[in-house]
Amino acid sequence: MFYKAIIQGRLEFGSERSYDKVLKMYEYRTDNYYKNTLIFKAEEIFIPEEKALVIPRYVAQVTEKSFRNTASLLDYCSQFAVAGSIRAWQIDEGKIMHYAIVEPDSDKAAVQSFIKGRKLVRQHGKEDEAIQALTKAIEKYDRHAQAYERRAKVNFILKKYHDAKRDYGKCIKLDPTIPTAYYGRAKVLMLEKNWEDALKDLEHATKNAIALQAVYWKAKRLKAQCHIYLKQWDKAAFDLKFFCKRKFTEDDPNYVWKRWGYHHYGIVLLNMEEYTDALEAFDKAAAIQSDFGKIEDSEILRYRGVAKQKAGKSGYIKDIKEAAKMGDKQAKNLLKEFA
Repeated sequence: MFYKAIIQGRLEFGSERSYDKVLKMYEYRTDNYYKNTLIFKAEEIFIPEEKALVIPRYVAQVTEKSFRNTASLLDYCSQFAVAGSIRAWQIDEGKIMHYAIVEPDSDKAAVQSFIKGRKLVRQHGKEDEAIQALTKAIEKYDRHAQAYERRAKVNFILKKYHDAKRDYGKCIKLDPTIPTAYYGRAKVLMLEKNWEDALKDLEHATKNAIALQAVYWKAKRLKAQCHIYLKQWDKAAFDLKFFCKRKFTEDDPNYVWKRWGYHHYGIVLLNMEEYTDALEAFDKAAAIQSDFGKIEDSEILRYRGVAKQKAGKSGYIKDIKEAAKMGDKQAKNLLKEFA
């Protein structure tokens, strides 16, 4: 049986000695252990001038055995690496059969400092310690793209936006395939109201991610937000349509943004004069309780009332009155206009 495989990423070995050692090991195991049951030949993925193993993006139908063998051998190779990450998915009809993340986990100083820093990034109040650990990883290996990306995230959390933007830029320069770096820099650019450059970064984020990753949909949502600020309604509608249709599990960070997505999709459709579809979007937004976009019930009711009125539907006064009772000033003004 053949199944769809997606594999992408890179491992950096840092020195000629480590690179030559892992290359010989890969070739030996290919010939003696795995024979014809691997996806990649050594010459296809080993880049001598970079002293790295690089898989930009591989998508093909492969057997389950070849996928597992390849993931296992890549994982073995990662123990010789000083930095990097490879992600591999095997998919059957849209469902993930196997997922593997391959990263260095050796006792090398750069590796251990990065692992420590990455764990601290997730702990509130440990930001300074995280920066210290990640900086140490960079000092040990100055091409550590992932360490720059994680340090940038901490700087963003600390509202050190200039430092965050600098570190995201360094990460991208070292490894232009890391989607979270583009996503993070885009957030800084949006704070600067630089919507055009933010859109460029978000486009790179989606191109370097796949739809199975949360960052892909996070970037889609921010793309839509930029298009809205630029009044590019058709482009915003395109991104929001797919974001709203996507079924996120409750542990996906995009799950709590569904209400925001439907609400803004409705606003975009109103501006495109597609009033019936806008009304449907506002109905769906109103039905969702979980929200991370801080959309007030009164705002949804006000917009839904406008959509009903524009679509020639009854009940629009009731929605706007309810919004006004909740304290929505714009709804109160609308009632005066209707009166």
